[in-house]
Amino acid sequence: MSARAAFARSTPTPNPSPQGGGEHTALAATAQIRVATVTLHADCLGALYWPEQGLLAIADLHLEKGSSFARRGQLLPPYDTAETLARLARLIAHYAPRAVIALGDNFHDGGGPERVSQDDRAMLGSLQRGRDWIWIAGNHDPEPVRDLGGVSAAMFGIGPLVFRHAPEREPTDGEIAGHLHPVARISGRGRTVSRRCFASDGKRMVMPAFGAYTGGLNIRSAAFADVFGTFKFMAHMLGEARIYAVSAQRCLGD
Repeated sequence: MSARAAFARSTPTPNPSPQGGGEHTALAATAQIRVATVTLHADCLGALYWPEQGLLAIADLHLEKGSSFARRGQLLPPYDTAETLARLARLIAHYAPRAVIALGDNFHDGGGPERVSQDDRAMLGSLQRGRDWIWIAGNHDPEPVRDLGGVSAAMFGIGPLVFRHAPEREPTDGEIAGHLHPVARISGRGRTVSRRCFASDGKRMVMPAFGAYTGGLNIRSAAFADVFGTFKFMAHMLGEARIYAVSAQRCLGD
């Protein structure tokens, strides 16, 4: 079954209330960000929700990063998959999406799916139950993802938006991508703060990494100027109780 066929349903999910708490509460706050002609709800937990389509998008889960590092002798606590799925479960419980799109680098390496524990497999199965689940292929991923439910796709287009792992080099209106793990750094009131962020110029967006063990790339990196053609885009920084929109031109480099 194709990703597009799997997504086809008839009744949109009701628009949830945007009110709520932050990273440590049962419900994160949201901000509305317009991309192309679509108003999307950016969540403080780092996900994107499209109410009219009942679609929840997350990027760069990097599941089983801990076990990948352990195989190379670099010990990390082996709980990243469970923690990442638990955060995703909170979002799914709130939004009740009809479909979830994971925008690539879903696993930290090609052997990641085989190392997912039985408990985490059961959790993933419960999150997929009753909804469509699309694994977009990333540069870290096996293709297709096998034995973990859902369907695999290189990219997914719906209406004016196209979801893919890495941003295209050529300007693409309506593009929603991951891959770059954007982080914004600002200074104020005597301290400097770095936060994951959504980066967008209103035409396209790069989503923050969702995985528990993922790092980040400063939005003042040349990679983001390559995507947007300039630093005249917005960083929608993830706070604990709200999202803060800051011009990338005001943000600090590393």
